[in-house]
Amino acid sequence: MKNKNKISGLYVISDTTRSNGRTHEEVVAAAVAGGAKLIQLREKALPARELYPVALRLRELTRKAGALFIINDSVELALVSDADGVHLGQDDMPVEAARKLLGPDRVIGVSTHSLEQALSAEREGADYIGFGPVFPTSTKDAGEAKGLDALREIRSRTKIPIVAIGGIDKGNAGGVIAAGADAVAVISAVTMAEDIREAVEKLAGALSGRSR
Repeated sequence: MKNKNKISGLYVISDTTRSNGRTHEEVVAAAVAGGAKLIQLREKALPARELYPVALRLRELTRKAGALFIINDSVELALVSDADGVHLGQDDMPVEAARKLLGPDRVIGVSTHSLEQALSAEREGADYIGFGPVFPTSTKDAGEAKGLDALREIRSRTKIPIVAIGGIDKGNAGGVIAAGADAVAVISAVTMAEDIREAVEKLAGALSGRSR
């Protein structure tokens, strides 16, 4: 399966700190029912022992839906849950080390917040760049908004897919794609919605016809 060619469109991140009390399983089940094909499990609070069965259940949900399943931070959890890949922060395992463990076929994404970091991630062998925050966001420690001009510059200097994140909703998602992103990552715009499935459908509609 050519997973690395699937980094486009809507990328939903499940985070229970922003889920209105819903479980990861409830969020992801509703998201894939709405058509989401990129799912990331992001969980900072649970210990690995408790997160492992959650990852296994999400792996099953995403596999049935034909969605790509990415684990945030943990290469080990990505391996044992048979996830499609991992998303690494600037302080996580280097891409080279992660690749040795994951092999050539799994996806490795890297969070970046500047052109320098984006170029470095590409050189090191990342399969996609996460860039943001594009717009102001309430996500803790996200930093200052980078804006669409910074996104355009990174697009002009890199070749691998860009996943934009930060303050993206159905009103601005199309503009983010037009500025050069291959995919838009959302947390609150989906997970805090009253109807997750409907929120996914509306966001996907905002992206329809605008994908690069």
